[in-house]
Amino acid sequence: MVLCAPVVELEADVLERMQDYVAQMAAGFRRITRHYWAGVYLQGLMLDGERKSIEPLAQRVNVPGFHGNTMQALQHFISDSRWDEQPVLQAYRSLLAASIANPAGVIVIDDTGFAKKGRYSVGVARQYSGTLGKTDNCQVAVSLHYAAPQGDYPLALRLYLPETWTSQPERMQAVRVPAEVQVPRTKGEIALDLLDQVRAEGLAHQAIVADAGYGLSVDFRRGLEDRHEQYVVGIAGKEAVFSAPPAWAVGPDTQRGRPPTRRYVAADTAQPVVVKQLAETLNRTPLSWRQGTKGPLQAEFAWVRVWPAHRWQHGRAADDVPDLESEARWLLVEWRIDGSIRYALSNLPPETPMTQAVELWKSRWHVEQGYQQLKEELGLDHFEGRSWPGFHHHATMCFLAYGFLALERLRGTPTALDDIAVAEEAPASPFPA
Repeated sequence: MVLCAPVVELEADVLERMQDYVAQMAAGFRRITRHYWAGVYLQGLMLDGERKSIEPLAQRVNVPGFHGNTMQALQHFISDSRWDEQPVLQAYRSLLAASIANPAGVIVIDDTGFAKKGRYSVGVARQYSGTLGKTDNCQVAVSLHYAAPQGDYPLALRLYLPETWTSQPERMQAVRVPAEVQVPRTKGEIALDLLDQVRAEGLAHQAIVADAGYGLSVDFRRGLEDRHEQYVVGIAGKEAVFSAPPAWAVGPDTQRGRPPTRRYVAADTAQPVVVKQLAETLNRTPLSWRQGTKGPLQAEFAWVRVWPAHRWQHGRAADDVPDLESEARWLLVEWRIDGSIRYALSNLPPETPMTQAVELWKSRWHVEQGYQQLKEELGLDHFEGRSWPGFHHHATMCFLAYGFLALERLRGTPTALDDIAVAEEAPASPFPA
């Protein structure tokens, strides 16, 4: 069967480049018919229209030579066709990295929410969503986004399954959740799994950045350290830290039972302090990260060495000799103009200047802008199906649309990426123009 290329309301040269772009991921779809409908779906996502769900998308595209039901064909491609999105995403990431990846790049870890009604869509539950700013009925997905001097693009996304789902195997089977992801996983564990995928592909980057939703987890930070990743991650400010290297000594001998061997913080050393209290004693340095239309965007910052005191009161084994330099971390405090305060921990090297840390911290803006684009322009949150494969197939196609626009932007072609008005308060890119 010869498939005719769809003709839609796109300029001929753009359409040709889009077809070439999808062709580079054809092997991931495995079948020519899937590759073909991927091109149709991608074009539908690129066309103007308030909704990018399948029915209005199908009405928007023109598929010459096809006399069947376009909506039914696209529905089958997204929700029913059993293609694995991972090879497609791997090819997509390789293609984008060839033009954008840079050792100065940053991987931003975040999650994004999707408001939903009912209880049958995969992963839906009453849970907190930072996107919605409240606890509501929604889906939440963990995401990785890449930002470098040449541009940015989404890397990976996976739905988080709350306990109300992982405790009900029959519920997961009904929406075709793969067996390997039916086990309970925290968002931090999912993020590390996704990070391992992109690390295995050799994506160049200098650091990992995440907000407090991830950074407050000791296990998550240790996971990054075990992978030898440098990071700047948010914390809540309620954590305890030592403001000077703590001295550890064997506990006093009470003359009862065995002589003590466990080490505890020595009585004559500085005791730990809550981060919020420590911040009140720090000197503030004003820094600006870009020139806005009403003047420079700026805040006040502090950048000091601390020693995290997680479970310090439990002491440490006698043979656990502390390496105080390796245990030291940076504390970044940001006092915003609106009066709010943000805190972050970092394992950047001791000689790292505060300006570099602030630049990395502000790179989280890329994921916020990216998901605004993905949702408002490319319909990421318009999927109306219920299944796990359908959700992730749709998200993959939205990623491909974003990637195509990012490459078009590198060519100097104006795209929808340039149409989003960024709020005055949003930080600028930390990368040089």
